[in-house]
Amino acid sequence: MKVLVTGFEPFGGDAVNSSGEAVTALAARWTGPDELVTAVLPVEFDQVRSADGLLLRLLDEHAPDVVLAVGLAAGVTQVRVEQVAINLMDARIPDNGGTQPVDAPVADGGPDARFTTLPAKAAVAAVRAAGIPAGVTYSAGTYVCNAAFYALQHALAERPGVLSGFVHVPRTTEEVGGDAAASALSDGGEPHLPLESLVTALEIVVRTALATARGEAVETAGVAGTLH
Repeated sequence: MKVLVTGFEPFGGDAVNSSGEAVTALAARWTGPDELVTAVLPVEFDQVRSADGLLLRLLDEHAPDVVLAVGLAAGVTQVRVEQVAINLMDARIPDNGGTQPVDAPVADGGPDARFTTLPAKAAVAAVRAAGIPAGVTYSAGTYVCNAAFYALQHALAERPGVLSGFVHVPRTTEEVGGDAAASALSDGGEPHLPLESLVTALEIVVRTALATARGEAVETAGVAGTLH
C-alpha cells in the first residue's frame, strides 16, 4: 500500500513548524514495508484547496491508499486526531501568500462538513497505549489546517477506498525549550511534546490506518466523545 503524509511550513512569524518537522523525521525513520510519500505544504489556502495546488496534485500523482495531513495547533497538550472539517475559511491572520479569507467556503457548493475516514478512536487508543497523550477532537479551526482537511476529504469523497484525515500536534519541547519530563503540561508556558513523541504518534496513526485498510481488527477501548 501507499501512504501520503503531509505537514506544513512555518507561519505567523514562527521559525519552525512542528508538523513539518515531525513529518520529515517520520520519513527518515520509516521502515516500510508500505511505501511512504511525504511533503511539507505551504501555509496557503490556495495550495491546499485548489485543483492545481500542491495537496490535491499530490493525491493525483501518487494515488495513495492512506492520507494523513498534519498541522500545528499551538497551545494544545496532546496529539489530536480530528473528526470533522467544516466548509469555512475565516482567517485571523493572512496566510503565507498574503490571502486572508473571511466567512468564505473552502469548496463552493460543498456540504457544510466532511468527516475523517481514518480509524480515529483506534488510532488514539494506540497512541495512548504508547504513553503519548492523545484524543479525538471535533474542531480543526477555520485556518489553513481546516481548509486542507476539508479539501482532502472533499476530493476523496469519490474514492471511498482511501482512508484519510487530519492530525493536529503541539509545539515540540525542543522548540520551546521546555522540560520533557513534564511535556504534556504547560510548564507555566507553551504546551509541548518531544519531537520523538510526535513522530511516534504519527507512525502509530499511519500503521493503525494501514491495519484497518487491510481488514485487521483494531482496538478502540477507552476512547469516547465529549460531555458537552
